[in-house]
Amino acid sequence: MLHLTVLCQGRLKEPYFIAACQEYLKRLGAYCKAEVVELAEDGDIAARIPKGAYVTAMCIEGQKLSSPALARKLEDLANQGVSRLCFLIGGSEGLAEDVKKRADLRLSMSDMTFPHHLARVMVLEQLYRALSINAGSKYHK
Repeated sequence: MLHLTVLCQGRLKEPYFIAACQEYLKRLGAYCKAEVVELAEDGDIAARIPKGAYVTAMCIEGQKLSSPALARKLEDLANQGVSRLCFLIGGSEGLAEDVKKRADLRLSMSDMTFPHHLARVMVLEQLYRALSINAGSKYHK
């Protein structure tokens, strides 16, 4: 079974972001074991990366993938025997350079800058979309 961890610096306070994250975590439950781990804004995110995980750092300078391309990437990783994925979302200052260097993949959602709280919802939604694409669901149109 796929284990998915989203490590986030900073805590959600807004009820609408919390509700959106909970909804996508619930949906992801059909495809994997998913969790979001919140750390303090200045927390050591690298220390919390699960052992053996394929690590993706979310950062603006990262590679851009379409939703189907992300689905293919996740499928390729599964075919290589990867069963643990970890996505890193920095706080308001982003991720430290040493954390980005630790990542197996740097991924960008856009050239635009988004609040890290919204980025969390977007990452969870895109992971749900990618896994639903791979499962043949009609969610992705």
